Parts: sequence; structure tokens; C-alpha cells
Amino acid sequence: MTASTTRRTTAARSRIAAVGAIAVAGALILTGCGDQTDKGSDTGGKTSSAPLFSKLPKKIQDAGVIKVGTDATYAPMEFKEGEKIVGVDPDIAAALGKQLGVKFEFTSGTFATLLGGLPTGRTDVVMSSMSDTKARQQGLDDKGQKTGNGVDFVDYFTASTGILVKKGNPEGIKTLDDLCGKKLAVQRGTTYEQSAKDQSAKCEKDGKPKLSIEAFDTDAEAQTRVKAGGAVADLNDSPVAAYIAQTAGGGNDFEAVANPGDAGLFGIAIDKKNTELRDALSAAIDAIIKDGTYKAALDKWNAASGAVTKAQVNAGQ
Repeated sequence: MTASTTRRTTAARSRIAAVGAIAVAGALILTGCGDQTDKGSDTGGKTSSAPLFSKLPKKIQDAGVIKVGTDATYAPMEFKEGEKIVGVDPDIAAALGKQLGVKFEFTSGTFATLLGGLPTGRTDVVMSSMSDTKARQQGLDDKGQKTGNGVDFVDYFTASTGILVKKGNPEGIKTLDDLCGKKLAVQRGTTYEQSAKDQSAKCEKDGKPKLSIEAFDTDAEAQTRVKAGGAVADLNDSPVAAYIAQTAGGGNDFEAVANPGDAGLFGIAIDKKNTELRDALSAAIDAIIKDGTYKAALDKWNAASGAVTKAQVNAGQ
């Protein structure tokens, strides 16, 4: 694989999630700004005046809720302010909820376990800056071995690799090739863990020292490692790396190095058997792009560079 196919999305934005029960942190939290349910709707889900309510599976219509698995440690995409989950993904979900006439309720868990909640029914979708990759679609790990059921993705955002380094960039990192022979911190289970392994192999192929890789359960831990000088960089999605550089330590802790040439798609993950929900979400994405609420959600978090012009299904590489 190449660096152009890597990201918290795996495209090498492959992030392979382990099958198993989702590790839930906290109670279900309603996300987004304002009421996510059409005010004219029956909150029991049996009837609604929302434009796309009729496209939803009856089970979700009756529940009035779409249960969302996420890892709320990834600002500005999804993170916690107090007990509330906020960010780009929750605000997009709020806009989707108005089109569909149901609430999106987010539960935060460990990223690597999120896909395991879909076949069990613990969650209906995963919305967590997850890269749409062929391996995830097929339920494969980074060695091509079957780990469980594959998923479908409704693609709604695009991001490239961001390299997060200490303020001042003391190692002069400009590209992934500059990381050869150095220690890299990444979040476990993300596409960037695989990206680091791929880059290490490329370094060796090019006759350079391989990378030393440390994987952590959360990206916050990887950031701490870089800040302390234990690693030279942390790989992230470009909007996340930029946000961290702007906000951490008042903008004095990190710098972000972008690699815009390797953009890949983020998708909402859905169990392959749940085609009715997949198609409803695809229609809803197109609707919020058309009515402007999608753009407003991205603009709020300075993430407009990741906008797509239409929904796609399983378009990741």
C-alpha cells in the first residue's frame, strides 16, 4: 500500500476495526446544535412530516432514534465538551436528523471496536471520521484475513494525511519520507497505524532506516508522546491535525504539516444487511448538501476544505 491510501478513514482518512462488543464510555448523548428531530414529528417514530422519514426502516421509524457509535476524542470531528459530544460529525448528524425525522444519539467508545457494534445491533451506524476502505467493506484486517462482517459506507467528507509535530518542527518534517528512522506515535486501530507500517516498509525499500511505531488507544495519548519528545510526529487527518495545532497550548504546542495529495473519503458505516438505512442516509446527505446545512456544519468548524458535492456509497479505495 502507499501513503496515499492511509488515514483514519484506512485507505492503506486500513483502519481495521476489531469485531466484538463496542466498549461504551458513558450514556447515550444527544448531539449537535439544537433539536435534531423535526418539531412536527411524532417522537415515537410512527409518523413524521420530515421529508425523508418514509425511507427509513420501520424499526428506526418506530424507535425515533438512530444509534451512533463514535470515538469522541478527535476534535474537531467529534469530541466532548463536558458530557456533550460535539463537532463536525454531530452537527452533520443534526442536519440529517431534520431530514429524516429522527434523533441521532451518539455513544463514545474505543475506535478499534466500533464496527463490532453493528452486527450486534448495539449501534445502527458508526460515524467517527472513519475512512471508507475496501478492506473495511469486506471485513478484512491488514493482512487480508477475514475478521467479521463487512460494512457499507455512505461517504460524506474527504481528508488527507496531516503530520502533527512539535512547535517549531525541530526535525524539519515535510513529508512522510522524512520520518524514516524516527519514532512515530499513532492511534491504535486507525488507518494511520497501517499507514505508519506501510511507510516503514517504504523506508526500508528505499534503503533508509525503518520507522519505530508506538500505538495508543487514543490520539490524545499519541499527542502527549509527541509533546514530551518521545516521538517526532503523530499522524492524523488533515482537519484534525490543523485543529490541534491551532488550539493545543494556545497554539504553542504543535505544528501541522499537510499532504493534500492523498485525500480519501470518510464514510458513515452501516451493516451490509441494512440497505434501507444506507439508502436513506445517502438521500439525506444529498438533501443537506442541497439545502446548505451541510456547508454550515463544516464552516462552523473550519472544515469546508473536506466538503463533498454528493453522497457516494462504497467509493473508498
